[in-house]
Amino acid sequence: MKHLSPRRAASGAVLALALSALWTVPAQAQSTPAPAASTPAAAAPGPQQFTLANGMTVIVQTDRRSPTAVQMVWVRVGSMDEVDGTTGVAHVLEHMLFKGTKSVPAGEFSRRVAALGGQENAFTMRDATGYYQQIPVGSLEQVMKLESDRFANNQWPDDEFKREIEVVKEERRLRTDDQPRALLGEQQSAAVFTASPYRRPVVGWMSDLESMTPADARAFFQRWYVPANAVLVVAGDVDVARVRALAEKYYGSIPARAVPERKPRTEPAQRGIRRLEFKAPAEQAYVSLAFRVPQLTNIDDANSDAWALVVLSAVLDGYAGARLDRALTQGPGRVADSAGAYAGFIGRGPQLFMLDGVPAAGKTAETVEAALRAQVARVAKEGVGEAELARVKTQWVASETYKRDSVMAQARELGSNWIQGLPLDASERIVARLQAVTAAQVQAVAAKYFGDDQLTVATLRPLPPEPKRGRGFAAPAGEMR
Repeated sequence: MKHLSPRRAASGAVLALALSALWTVPAQAQSTPAPAASTPAAAAPGPQQFTLANGMTVIVQTDRRSPTAVQMVWVRVGSMDEVDGTTGVAHVLEHMLFKGTKSVPAGEFSRRVAALGGQENAFTMRDATGYYQQIPVGSLEQVMKLESDRFANNQWPDDEFKREIEVVKEERRLRTDDQPRALLGEQQSAAVFTASPYRRPVVGWMSDLESMTPADARAFFQRWYVPANAVLVVAGDVDVARVRALAEKYYGSIPARAVPERKPRTEPAQRGIRRLEFKAPAEQAYVSLAFRVPQLTNIDDANSDAWALVVLSAVLDGYAGARLDRALTQGPGRVADSAGAYAGFIGRGPQLFMLDGVPAAGKTAETVEAALRAQVARVAKEGVGEAELARVKTQWVASETYKRDSVMAQARELGSNWIQGLPLDASERIVARLQAVTAAQVQAVAAKYFGDDQLTVATLRPLPPEPKRGRGFAAPAGEMR
């Protein structure tokens, strides 16, 4: 199964979909691509939304261009809903939902989807957990029956949990413990956030995984997997009335339960620069700068600085040859092998503006840090040109068209919008807001949010490679999704 990079996914899922042409999904987070479209996307009608009697939301997007369908179930629970001592349980539970129900044995779910000619997987983020299948449209009812069954009736023996927790631990080793930058990012999140649960890794701390019990996963399932805390999204060559009837048949019979109360965990203001150094075997140094920035809570708030911060990130790193690329990685004065920028935007927790870079040969992390900040300072002093601004805005409009070529992308967008409490037309409204951002607003936020008091700097100091070490556990073939 997949757990998504906090930097690129958890804090910016909606933006990622609305501005897909400007955002690169991490390799471990890429979902199965949908077939390319052969006719204009404009022919597809808008999505329809309704609520079942038990409180579960259903969204249907009809797209007739290919005889396929995508079913996604998003649950508004992720790593941010965990408590200390059981970090990673949301992701572990995602794994366990493939381990059976009263009527479907462990592993049978995936075998049946494959037999239908479909593809399936799942993912866990800070804000949500999701499950999806892409199948020939004639098989939609079968996968709706399967998915609703495991949502309502997931159960498995303790031995299945004991085997799967070892898979998750190995996943952590492969994707985090053996990846110096991933470890650095984990440490940086823990340094940036004090009260916010975003300080904890999605995959969980290894000590928590080692002490996790089957009861922990079962309790998390019983607490959060309730109809009113989830949305069913169906997109593709489908009829709304038919999907509604199937949803009522299979999902509507799940008993209603109250969604647990969520208490606010407000992040206190940062009052000074924070720095951390992380030493690990690595080929190159790396530096990451995290600035605390405003969280957008209302997409109708035209005055929020979040809009201009997103535009600033695109000016810096929104296309090949953007400012960071030209200034830091090209020409005789190059100081970095790579440099990037990312603006957190909408999420259930606080947001960050990130700058990062890998020093070129003979250059230091301090040199790259200074060069990254110099580019923001240059925008604050000189502003941006109208042509530069027009370029990124044109790309956003294009992305709104191109993303419709994927039924999977449409379903993913609708589900992530629902998780954040956004309307069905959120992405179109977001792009319209971004298009309205002026050069003066971009210059103003560049001058406002990039001082030392909002900054946490994390630097990777490379050590010589360690000798190869054997593993005490090897993940079973086919289990690392």
